[in-house]
Formats: sequence, structure tokens, C-alpha cells
Amino acid sequence: MHETTPPPGATAPVFYQQEEHAHGDGGTLFGFWLYLMSDCLIFAALFATFGVLGRNYAAGPSGADLFDLRLVAVNTGLLLLSSITYGFAMLEMDKERVRPTLAWLAVTGLFGAAFIGIELYEFSHLIHEGATPQRSAFLSSFFALVGTHGLHVTFGIVWLVTLMIQVRQRGLIAANQRRLMCLSMFWHFLDVVWIGVFTFVYLMGSMR
Repeated sequence: MHETTPPPGATAPVFYQQEEHAHGDGGTLFGFWLYLMSDCLIFAALFATFGVLGRNYAAGPSGADLFDLRLVAVNTGLLLLSSITYGFAMLEMDKERVRPTLAWLAVTGLFGAAFIGIELYEFSHLIHEGATPQRSAFLSSFFALVGTHGLHVTFGIVWLVTLMIQVRQRGLIAANQRRLMCLSMFWHFLDVVWIGVFTFVYLMGSMR
């Protein structure tokens, strides 16, 4: 016995709706995993570039001369906290509680915005001190790596605000939950990348 597709205008049986829902979720998440893998390649290339050029100071300042590890540690804490608050938002989403979900997403966005604000302050301070990307290969690779990560976080904040608007308007429907899941993977991915930046660029770069 063969199953037939319901005619146009007819309501699809429950098993069709469940199958389409499962295929839609699986396809979206798989596609997003592929995107994250491509992003991994981008950051791997930037890390490799910094590894090769990170000691080429061209008689200019080094990381030990420029980096304020206390400020960077605060910034790292902000981003890690934003990952925790996003996890709380996902727990509330599983309970289908709209207001608590939005509240935790808002806190996550505030932590992310504070992270970007401190990073912009750091960049402006370095440029004011004459440590511009053109000063040395070390600074070129530093600005490229850290700046690319900052652009990703900025995009994540824009995406977060967009999803908050959609959740407020349409609730925690299946499509919005799927989008929140994708953003969750993206946000945690950025945290993992930043741990690498903090260790490889800032901590190791501060050693003379």
C-alpha cells in the first residue's frame, strides 16, 4: 500500500506534518553545522596567520607592551557569562515560557554589547598609541583575528535582537525555536573561538 500526497487545499495528515517538521529541523541544523565548519576554517586560517606573523614586530611594540590583561579578562568574563545566560534562555524556551526567554535573551545581548564596547575601546586605545594595523605584521594579524571575531559577535547581537522581535510577535513557534537553536550554536562557537584568542593571542602574546 502506497502513501499518496494529499491533494492541494486538503489538510495534511498528522504523519505528513510530523515528517515535514522533522525534515525541516534536520535540514536547517545540518546546514548550519556546515556553516559553522566553514567559519572554523576562516578562524583556523587567521590563527595560523597570527602564529606565523605574531612575533614580527618591525621594531615596534609587542603584545607585552600593549595588552591590558585585566581588561581582556573582564571582557572574557562578559562573553562567557553571555553564554550561560543564553543557556538559561534555552531552558525557558523548552518550557515554552516566552517572557523569561526574552528576558534572558536581553541579558545575553547586553553582555554581548558590553563585550563589543570594551573591544572597541581597546582598538581605539591601541590606535591612539600608534599601534595601527599598518605598524607591523604582528598588529596586522592581531587586528584581523580579533576584529573578525568582533564582527561575528556584532552579527550575533543583530540576529539576537531580530529573534527577540520575532518571538515577541509570534511566540515560541517551531520555526522560532529552530532559529534560537541555530543562534545558540553560533554563540557558543564564538565563545570557544574567544577562549583560543584569549589564550593564544593575549596570554602567550604578553610573554616576552
